[in-house]
Amino acid sequence: MKTLKDVRIGQSAIIRKLHGEGAVKRRIMDMGLTKGTEVYVRKVAPLGDPLELTVRGYELSLRKEDAQWIEVE
Repeated sequence: MKTLKDVRIGQSAIIRKLHGEGAVKRRIMDMGLTKGTEVYVRKVAPLGDPLELTVRGYELSLRKEDAQWIEVE
């Protein structure tokens, strides 16, 4: 299983499934990260966390801890 945490800088991925439960899953979905959405990894902070993503035409910063719950292809 490949997660959003594993996607390299400059690559895109399609979200296939959200893992996790309750508030974590709801917060991820509220940010626009839902099944079938294309995500582009723009860059990673100097210490490796957070990721900077382009999702649905806007910029989003996401912690790697949260990115591990998002399955992509």
